[in-house]
Amino acid sequence: MSKLAAFNFQQWIEEHQHLLKPPVGNKQIWENTDMMVTVVGGPNQRTDFHDDPVEEFFYQLKGDMVLKVIEDGKIRDLFIKEGDIFFLPPHVRHSPQRPMQGSIGLVIEPKRPDGQKDAFEWYCFECDALIHRTEVQLKSIVDDLPKLYQSFYQDEAARTCPNCGVMHPGKEPPADWVPDLGTLESRNLISGNTVDKTNGENH
Repeated sequence: MSKLAAFNFQQWIEEHQHLLKPPVGNKQIWENTDMMVTVVGGPNQRTDFHDDPVEEFFYQLKGDMVLKVIEDGKIRDLFIKEGDIFFLPPHVRHSPQRPMQGSIGLVIEPKRPDGQKDAFEWYCFECDALIHRTEVQLKSIVDDLPKLYQSFYQDEAARTCPNCGVMHPGKEPPADWVPDLGTLESRNLISGNTVDKTNGENH
C-alpha cells in the first residue's frame, strides 16, 4: 500500500487541461473511491436534467457557469460565479451549463449505494412537458454518460414530445436557452450584462 500524500491541485488541472474541453470536458480525479471528485471544464452545454439520488457540491474555480434547476415545476437559471460554492440537495432536477471557454469547476458527490439509480430527463423546449426519462446504475460519470446521451440522441421516438408532438433537438439546445456569460477576460456576470430570462433581472 502506497503512503498517503498530497499533491498540487493546480498542477493536476494543468496536466489534464486537454481533457477539460470538448469532446471530453471532464476528468474524475480518483477512481474506485466512495467519493466522486470530478473537474469539469468549459465550454460545455447539455439538454438533459439530472435527477441525482445523492447530494452534490459545486465549487467554481475559474470563470462562471449557470445551473438550470426545476423548482415548483418551473425551470430557472441559478448563476454560480468564479469563487462561488453551491450545495444541491438530492432529486432536484438540474442541468449544468458551462458556455464559457476555459472555465473550470469542481463537483463532488458520494458514490451511489448498490441498487440506487440516477435518472436523466429531457423536457420539450416548446411546451416544457417531460419527453423522456431514463434510469441507470451510475458507476462513472465520465464513462457512463456519453453512452446514455447517444442513445437518446439517436432515438427519434424518444425525442418526440408526447404532449405537443415537437421533436427534441437532441444534443444542441436552442440558441437562446443558455445565457451569454461572456469570456474569462470579460465576464458578463461581473459587468451586469447577463439577463436571467426566468425573471428578467440583470446579474
